[in-house]
This record gives sequence, C-alpha cells and structure tokens, in this order.
Amino acid sequence: MPWLGFVLYPTHRLVKARKVVAATRRLGAAFAAWRAGGISFAKLDAAVQGWINHVRYADSWGLRERVLGRLVW
Repeated sequence: MPWLGFVLYPTHRLVKARKVVAATRRLGAAFAAWRAGGISFAKLDAAVQGWINHVRYADSWGLRERVLGRLVW
C-alpha cells in the first residue's frame, strides 16, 4: 500500500523505487554543485540530512549506505 513515498507492508516499510531514483539524482546534482563551488557545504548537508530524515521511517539502512556511498567525498 503506497503512502507518502513509502510502500507499507504489515511487517515493514520500504521507500518507493522512483523516490530512490529521484533522490539519487538530486543528491548527486547537489554534490556536483558543491564540488564545483556552486553551493555551500551547509546547503549540501541540509539536502542530505533532509533525505536521511525522510527515509529513516523505512527499513533503509542499506539504502542510505548505497546512495550516499556513491558520492565520492
């Protein structure tokens, strides 16, 4: 049952796949803008923390590692 970007099951919640794709693209663009000097680190950090706070309501530890691990710090 879809609800606010999540798929709800009786035993757990998952983030919708299209929301993961969109977040990966958005965070990747923000990271590239930061590396190019287009945005401050505070704006990049706010974007990452906002996404983490959203997906923490799902079973998403591995997802967070995978999405944020692609950003080469």
